[in-house]
Amino acid sequence: MQQKQKDVTQHVGYLLKRAQSALRGAMDKVLREHGLTVPQYSTLELLALHPGMSNADLARATFVTRQSGNVVLRGLQDAGLITRPDAADHGRALPAHLTEEGHARLATVQAAVYAVEERMTAAIEPRRVTALLADLERIAAALEE
Repeated sequence: MQQKQKDVTQHVGYLLKRAQSALRGAMDKVLREHGLTVPQYSTLELLALHPGMSNADLARATFVTRQSGNVVLRGLQDAGLITRPDAADHGRALPAHLTEEGHARLATVQAAVYAVEERMTAAIEPRRVTALLADLERIAAALEE
C-alpha cells in the first residue's frame, strides 16, 4: 500500500526558506541602491554594536565563510567604511571598527532595511511577532544542539 506524499511546500523548513529568500531579495534590492550587499550591511550593523570584532566572529555572525568574510571586510575597508590594523597586536585577529563614513552609511541605509522588516512583520498581528521570534529562537536552538 502506497503512503500519500505530503506537500513539501507546506513543511516548516520549506516555508522558512521561502520567507528567508523573500527577505533576502527585498534586502538586496534596497541595499543595492546604497552600494551595499547583505553581508556588508550585516557586518556594519554588528560592528556598530560590537566594535573590534574579528573576521572569524563576523563571518560566523553573518553566516559566511571566513574567506568570504575577509573579502567583505576588505571591500568595506577599501570603501572607507571600516578600519583594521595592518598587523595583529596578539594572535592573528585584526579587530575591525567603523569609520565616521561607515557610521554615516549605516545610518542612511538602516531606515530602508528596517522598512523591509516592518513590511514583513506587518503581515502578522503584533502580538504574534513576539511569539514568532521566540519560536524561531527555539527552532534554531533545537537544531544547534
